[in-house]
Amino acid sequence: MELRHIRYFMAVAEELNFTKAAEKLHMAQPPLSRQIQDLEKELGARLFCRTPHMLRLTEEGVLFQQYAVQILELAKRSAEGVRELHTGLTGTLYLASVEGHAPRLLSGWIAGFHRLHPHVQYDLWNGSSDEVTDRVTKGLCDLGIITAPYNVEELNVLPVYDEPWVAILPREHPLAVEDSETVRLEKLTPYELIIPSRRSRLQEITGWFELTGNRPHILCRISNTLNAYMLVEQGVGIAIYPASANDIRTPDSICIRRITNPAVTVSYALIWRKERTPNHAAETFIRYVRDGVTAF
Repeated sequence: MELRHIRYFMAVAEELNFTKAAEKLHMAQPPLSRQIQDLEKELGARLFCRTPHMLRLTEEGVLFQQYAVQILELAKRSAEGVRELHTGLTGTLYLASVEGHAPRLLSGWIAGFHRLHPHVQYDLWNGSSDEVTDRVTKGLCDLGIITAPYNVEELNVLPVYDEPWVAILPREHPLAVEDSETVRLEKLTPYELIIPSRRSRLQEITGWFELTGNRPHILCRISNTLNAYMLVEQGVGIAIYPASANDIRTPDSICIRRITNPAVTVSYALIWRKERTPNHAAETFIRYVRDGVTAF
């Protein structure tokens, strides 16, 4: 048995279709079928149940798939280990993050990690928490930074940062004229609000207001903080976003007030898939971040 036989098997097991698996492997279907038959002969068991309209794993196939995943991962790690012994940690980290404070966290981590492992490269992607979660769960990115709530059933979650929520108001708004750095949540009740577009945010923000015996008037849901700024400048409404909105250069026509009564916060976390062992570069990056978080 050779590694190529295991890779062929995994392609067929993932696609459950010889034609699609052959296309994925850039080979013809008949040779692929023969390779799988040779593997089954060597193992002395059928790995697939074949019918004219369906292909599925047998009980033996399911067991072999579990071993195959471990074998391929071990082969990959052994090759990485030999290369890294000679050149140091290498590879490309595919990272995704939300807006807010996440880019600042990520840039700091990459700067420190790069000093330790200069041969690692990075591919960065930005989007909403739902989009980042989707890319990580689908294996399109190794790691992601999102804000709570988290999908703890499919993801490993490492909390890394908390920040308060703020209200972004036009400078001439009655609540902005008050001489205070904060604003009570209930005072926002009469006004039209602009909030983040993540599906869970509407329920979360509505819950805050219900604690005060009120319901919010949501006018607009938008993912991009800068766009929210533009709407506030035009007097469309008051925006509610995490405090990292302060990181954007605040125009003179805008002011920001921290929300109190209740004081609400948003949590950021580094995430990665539970069912898939991270590659060596990602695993080392996770350890680097965890050590830094623990230090504080």
